[in-house]
Amino acid sequence: MLIEWCISQELCFVCFDSLLAHFTGKEVPKASSTLYPDYTCPLFVTWEKSASGVTKLRGCIGTLTPTRLCESLSEYALHSAFRDSRFPSIEPHELSSLFCKLSLLHSSECATNYLDWTIGVHGLRIEFVACDTSGDSNSTFTATYLPEIPLQECWTKEETIQSLIRKSGYRGDITDQLKSSMKITRYQSSVCTASYEEYTRARISS
Repeated sequence: MLIEWCISQELCFVCFDSLLAHFTGKEVPKASSTLYPDYTCPLFVTWEKSASGVTKLRGCIGTLTPTRLCESLSEYALHSAFRDSRFPSIEPHELSSLFCKLSLLHSSECATNYLDWTIGVHGLRIEFVACDTSGDSNSTFTATYLPEIPLQECWTKEETIQSLIRKSGYRGDITDQLKSSMKITRYQSSVCTASYEEYTRARISS
């Protein structure tokens, strides 16, 4: 599979390069178009912070639209670090405790129903139309979870779907009819990770 050839820690190192460039006011680098020529895929960049043996999420932003890797990797590294509305922006003093995780998504396909997926294998995107909170008009709701989320949270399939529905912003009743009406797209991901320590060691030796 081409995506397995493409993914490597070097891509996480590019994310760290981008973060340091932002903090120091230098030009933000791009992934080498020689190493990763014209590869296009959906992707997510996740930043995590380790403190006192506990790992906490610091940002996760990506796109489900196929995008050219060498042009968009730095962009999403910075979006994840500074534009995830759930968290304050990452600050320079956090660098030494950061981990970067890059997920390249592949094998996207429509599920036959909302339970037609495997925990730990598939990520999910849901889409459905329902009345908004005012009850006056229909709205389209969407949300996604990467494959590792249900495992991390120890959720069943039903719990994952209910959480996704709430993540979409829908606050109405979750009925069997609603779940059966959803369009479910399942996908898989190839993941690489790197700590700041691994990044600095690699850059010093290069």
